[in-house]
Amino acid sequence: MIVLDCSAAANIAQGTSEGNALRALIEKGEDVISSELLFIETASSFRKYVKLDLMTEAEALILIRDAVGLVTKYISIHENYIEAFTESLRLKHSVYDMLYLTLARRNGATLVTLDAKLGKLCEEQGVDCIHQINL
Repeated sequence: MIVLDCSAAANIAQGTSEGNALRALIEKGEDVISSELLFIETASSFRKYVKLDLMTEAEALILIRDAVGLVTKYISIHENYIEAFTESLRLKHSVYDMLYLTLARRNGATLVTLDAKLGKLCEEQGVDCIHQINL
């Protein structure tokens, strides 16, 4: 099972070299889960590109739909927001990222992210994580 975060989903949707490598990885048939937060985080991420005139609203909407469509099952924020909050205090890291880390830990899953800081934290906490792609 794979937990997908926004950094990975956005890169996959954009077709970056790292994103293409991750797409090949997640298309191997494993279940891909994520927090419902992914919808908002992805939209917010692509909003920045539109605001900077790096893409049109229509282009952003296509990428958002592709990114959130990678997930086969969404987990309600309600299921782990308290644990994410507690872990964010303990580990001195954002609650947003802890939603993904705690999902991976709870499900014995591999967190797929391109966030180096989150990847390092996963390693330190014994949570399986892919956060570097060697091309």
